Amino acid sequence: MMNQNDIKEFLDEKVLKYNQPNFIPNDPIQIPHLFTKKEDIEIAGFLSAILAWGKRDQIIKSAKKLMQLLDHSPYDFITHASDSDLNTFETFYYRTFSSIDCIYFIKALKHIYNQEGGLENVFTKGYNEGGLKEALRYFRSVFLSYNSPDRTHKHIANIDKGASAKRINMFLRWMVRDDDKGVDFGIWKNISTKDLLLPLDVHTGNVSRKLGFLTRKQNDMKALDEIMYHLRNFDAVDPVKYDFALFGLGIEEQF
Repeated sequence: MMNQNDIKEFLDEKVLKYNQPNFIPNDPIQIPHLFTKKEDIEIAGFLSAILAWGKRDQIIKSAKKLMQLLDHSPYDFITHASDSDLNTFETFYYRTFSSIDCIYFIKALKHIYNQEGGLENVFTKGYNEGGLKEALRYFRSVFLSYNSPDRTHKHIANIDKGASAKRINMFLRWMVRDDDKGVDFGIWKNISTKDLLLPLDVHTGNVSRKLGFLTRKQNDMKALDEIMYHLRNFDAVDPVKYDFALFGLGIEEQF
């Protein structure tokens, strides 16, 4: 059985292995990497993260289709979209994310950029009120506040019902982490890397259990709290760098 120091050393090696530019082409993070403008990166990143469940090649294919429908200019398209412009999304769907959800997401993003100062502003406002969990709560309340269809609510995680908010935490990792490796963007400066939460999914959860620092069976917020306690002991400044290690071990190495 490995002790804590052995586990940290093992995971640090895997971070170095997977947190490299060659991680990008096989991951949904490739979609925001198609853009250079801050707002395009944010919107492309957010929409790609929201679609990120299932097989990675299918996620990437659907996210690329969505960027095509946004004329490869997500910020410009969304902030100027008329109701008739939204008709083009009536054929879009990915798994349970339907055209109804897609059209609402575009309308909500339009409000957020035209009236709330953008995605970074909304998340930062919640974060300043009470840390990262409050940022997740506040974002959800704002995002769903524009007469959202009931069916769309399931696509924005509700941490008050125990959700681990994997997809939004992944998006936040992309936007906030800045380690000069060229994978994450680090374009948001007002949220601290030390407060980020692991994008907990079936792979990162199973690897954490095998390494002995997750005992809980469900991949929910309580499990995430348990994992984060250990990851912050390994690195208090940048705990979610271990996402690369846990995910790489799960997906690439079937650990």
